[in-house]
Amino acid sequence: MKLETPRREPSLLQALTPLLFLMVLLALAVYLYADNASYGANQIALLLAGGVAALIGIRNGMSWRQIQESLVHGISLAVVPIFILLAVGALIGTWMLSGTVPTLIVYGLKLLHPSFFYPAACLICAIVALAIGSSWTVAGTLGVALIGVAQGLDMSLPITAGAVISGAYFGDKMSPLSDTTNIAPAAAGSELFAHIRHMTWTTVPSITIALLLFTAIGLGSGGRTDGDAALGDLPTTLAAQFNMGWHLLIPLIVVFALAVRRFPAYPTILIGALLGALFAVVFQPEAVLRLAGNDGLSRPMALLSGAWTAMFDGFKVETGNAAVDELLSRGGMSSMLNTVWLVVCAMGFGAVMESTGLLERMIRSVLKAARSTGSLIAATLGTAIGANVVAADQYMSIVLTGRLYRPEYERRGLAPVNLSRALEDAGTMTSPLIPWNTCGAYMAATLGVATLDYLPYVFFNLVSPLVAVTLAYAGFKILRVTPEPVIVHRE
Repeated sequence: MKLETPRREPSLLQALTPLLFLMVLLALAVYLYADNASYGANQIALLLAGGVAALIGIRNGMSWRQIQESLVHGISLAVVPIFILLAVGALIGTWMLSGTVPTLIVYGLKLLHPSFFYPAACLICAIVALAIGSSWTVAGTLGVALIGVAQGLDMSLPITAGAVISGAYFGDKMSPLSDTTNIAPAAAGSELFAHIRHMTWTTVPSITIALLLFTAIGLGSGGRTDGDAALGDLPTTLAAQFNMGWHLLIPLIVVFALAVRRFPAYPTILIGALLGALFAVVFQPEAVLRLAGNDGLSRPMALLSGAWTAMFDGFKVETGNAAVDELLSRGGMSSMLNTVWLVVCAMGFGAVMESTGLLERMIRSVLKAARSTGSLIAATLGTAIGANVVAADQYMSIVLTGRLYRPEYERRGLAPVNLSRALEDAGTMTSPLIPWNTCGAYMAATLGVATLDYLPYVFFNLVSPLVAVTLAYAGFKILRVTPEPVIVHRE
């Protein structure tokens, strides 16, 4: 949808006002509500900041109809992520009920030792994400299981979430199957595999540093090999609740197979959720009947009711151990509704900022100050991070930043792979670090760890922009466009 532009050019002060207003409100929300800020306070802050941006747009000549159209357009970009969120909620619920996640937890407890748990979790997620090209799928499947294993081993959940996200985003960033890995070179005008090769210079050092940090933390961790005392003998407890077996991993294998074949994410995850429901009815009928909790129904209808309940309201169990109950009672589409609320508010704010020209005005001011090649790449990284904060979506961050900076890279004779690499090093990498970004909201909701809690431990994502800006100012592996030779034809 092509939106009309405001009649008057916004000033830099006008462009900064909604962002500063948002920062103040978000800081106040954290002060008043701490970890509960994302359960309503942040949403109100985003809506009010969007209102400030809309007032500025109207002041500059925009009509409310234009702003309303921008809201519709901006929020429409979040429709697919919202459906994926809901499908992941259903998948977690049915995979808990079917025993798929409990089976993964038991196998993980047997195979993973606390001293190498964090780097192993990072590597496992990196390899799988590289194969399937989706950080969201990895977090929603393996990530959920690894969080359960971490609880069983008495490991830190924020560090585990950091390891899962670090590995998932390494694989996502370097996989030719990933959406962002294809979008970034398209926005910058580079070729896909040239883009991937050029990213190795920032990505390999970053993941190496991350693995070293996770290893150092793991060697000094106080994890237990016999399980957390609060959880008791977790494998025995799980075996008492579920009929365990390797066959319960088939839904996981099917999801990964579909992802490798580049099946769309939403139907892939929904198929996984439905398979989980089917496996629950076939292999865990007593657990399904307990969840249904309706004695007046026939057995077939009660089984249907239990599986259906797991999809919309999640899995709930009472084992007599509160810690185990908290570990297993998860999922359901309803568990994602607060995250959906956050995503809608964030996308609305970003849409108004873009349609009123305020976001572009800020970026142009940054571009004027970038005189050297190093400062231009640093400005690109900073803009992509800022767009993640303001626009609240990694795709908007990549496309918007690429669109605005591409002419300047061409004017300076810089190869487009420099731009596409910078877009990924900042746009893709920092998206899960922002609580109201679609990726940050997804990871927090899926892994059950608040964004600000896991943020200090997402080492790969934190280090990547730092490595990128260091190489930029050092002038290392900054490629320039080679002019084509002029052929002179002699008579």
